[in-house]
Amino acid sequence: MTRYGSALVVGILSSLLIACGQSADRPRPQEEEKLKIGLLMDTLQEERWQRDRDLFVERVRQMRAEVLVESAERDDARQLQQAQSMLEQGVKALVVVPHNAEAAGRIVEAAKQRGVPVIAYDRLIRNADLDLYISYDNRRIGEMQAQYLRNRAPKGNYILLGGAETDYNATLIREGQLGALEDAIKRGDIRVAADPWTPDWQADAAMKLTAAALKQVRNQVVAVVASNDITAGGAIKALEEQGLAGTVLVSGQDANLDAVRRIVQGTQAMTVYKPLRALALLAATTAVQMAKGVKVEGTSTIDGGTKKVPALLLNPISVDKRLIDQVIINDKFHTREQVYGSGGSR
Repeated sequence: MTRYGSALVVGILSSLLIACGQSADRPRPQEEEKLKIGLLMDTLQEERWQRDRDLFVERVRQMRAEVLVESAERDDARQLQQAQSMLEQGVKALVVVPHNAEAAGRIVEAAKQRGVPVIAYDRLIRNADLDLYISYDNRRIGEMQAQYLRNRAPKGNYILLGGAETDYNATLIREGQLGALEDAIKRGDIRVAADPWTPDWQADAAMKLTAAALKQVRNQVVAVVASNDITAGGAIKALEEQGLAGTVLVSGQDANLDAVRRIVQGTQAMTVYKPLRALALLAATTAVQMAKGVKVEGTSTIDGGTKKVPALLLNPISVDKRLIDQVIINDKFHTREQVYGSGGSR
């Protein structure tokens, strides 16, 4: 992980270990070795979430606990059923990547009935008695995306391509984007030509929404503030059909391999990198400690609707073509060969 991510996570984990009074890697003999942690994923169809799962599982097993993993594939009812099954199997902590920020409240209710703590991983669960939220600062992600494009295209029509309305992260990201653009919008320097939400963050939907927005303003667009790399990919396909790819600036998030390649090629301007090892390490270690009864206060709070939720928020990193080697490759997130091809050069 990056030096910054490593230092921050080490600091937080040191606090956890002091709180429980023993090393997380040296559990008490028999009963703690049998601790079960549940990891509920929204989907495993995307590269990013497969990485989260693998890193999380690796860390929990290092701590000599068991992991139960299920993916709901964007089905709220299925995710609730999976949670109930895990609770019946005796998990002592649940880590949830919710599909729907509101619907997942039922998972929290079910866990509370059994005294099991719940951590929302990367996506917030709203209007529920949630124990902890672990993520990157999503408002900051939105600010980074919009500010980067604004610095390079200070005037003109923008498309704000949001994520899924069911994902509260998408709302936080949009708030950050608008915050970075607000004064320019008020002056009339930047005009928001369209600001659609993309169902389930799907690339095909993003392509259609971008195509419709381009048609509405007769291709007079200087930037697409795409909220992640999947929606960016869809937007770029729409731009390609109009001969605009590489001319219109496009943001992203997650540093997916295809997005990093697009940055090298010049069709995507930037992505926001969130070192997943740092996030997964923090979530896995915290989950095991909470399963042992350690109370985690968080380093900040976030508005969860009905309560202020304790939060551990990491800082994301803005990456463009100049920083791919320094950040992405040096962090071993992707290899040079993967990014640049078999020659491994720019």
